[in-house]
Amino acid sequence: MKQNTLAIWIIIGSLLGMVVLNSAYIVDETEQVVITQFGEPIGAPIKTPGLHWKIPFIQIVHKFDKRVLTWDGYPSEIPTRDKKFIWVDVTGRWRIDDPLKFFQTMDQERTAQSRLDDIMDGVTRNFITRNNLTEIVRSSNRLLEVQEEDEGEGMAQERNVSKIDVGRDAITRQILDAARKVVAEYGIELIDLRIKRINYEEKVRSKVFERMISERKRAAEQLRSEGQGVRAEIEGKKEKELKRIQSEAYRTAQKIKGEGDAKATEIYGNAYSKDPQFYALIATLEKYPTTLKDGRLVLTTNSDFLRYLKEVE
Repeated sequence: MKQNTLAIWIIIGSLLGMVVLNSAYIVDETEQVVITQFGEPIGAPIKTPGLHWKIPFIQIVHKFDKRVLTWDGYPSEIPTRDKKFIWVDVTGRWRIDDPLKFFQTMDQERTAQSRLDDIMDGVTRNFITRNNLTEIVRSSNRLLEVQEEDEGEGMAQERNVSKIDVGRDAITRQILDAARKVVAEYGIELIDLRIKRINYEEKVRSKVFERMISERKRAAEQLRSEGQGVRAEIEGKKEKELKRIQSEAYRTAQKIKGEGDAKATEIYGNAYSKDPQFYALIATLEKYPTTLKDGRLVLTTNSDFLRYLKEVE
């Protein structure tokens, strides 16, 4: 009898434990919960973390992530307005803003990711096909402004550098705004969207690369030409400065030489005026070695050149 009573209490305890365990559930800080009863949502979504209770076996807990999630689409081939086929790869961030609406429309995150692929691809395709390739690739007219400054407006137009009116950043914002309105119907908030990569179709990629290489070579030649011009200008200034320095140096040297000759002449004049006969003697004697050193000199006995030698005799 006691054994039957113990078994009954064990069964009752087990049933009570199952009821309690099925009645309690924990909501994590990263989660939000929708409670359903017989498949229909009951009450408002629960976003407060902690221990919560529900009717056991009848109500079911559906948990959804409350954090910011990443969506990464597949590259798709899209034609631009000017009939250029490009591959566009888009990525974004989203979160479940209204878990009740999300549960009613999407049921789970995997379904949402698949639905986002369709929505984002459609919205992106609409805006890409409305704009030319230049608008999608570039975000500003800085390249055109630089080329017009360096080459002139005519040269920039000849090189087919067109001016953009919208630009890649503005188109990205337009895609984001349009996609936000669509995904809001599913309880999703689209936080951000970016065009991750734009690539040309394989058929035209080689031609684009060739054009890019040609433009870079042209730019390099232009830089070399400008460098040669600067070099010629610097060398011309150098030659001009060198000639000016040499001219000033020659003038200064001639001035110093003239002043030296004048000083020497003055000294010679002063010396000669003090004793003309002695000066004549010294000058004549200094000329003897240089005059009689090589060869023969034929003079008459009455020559003034031998006057001092005759006086010695």
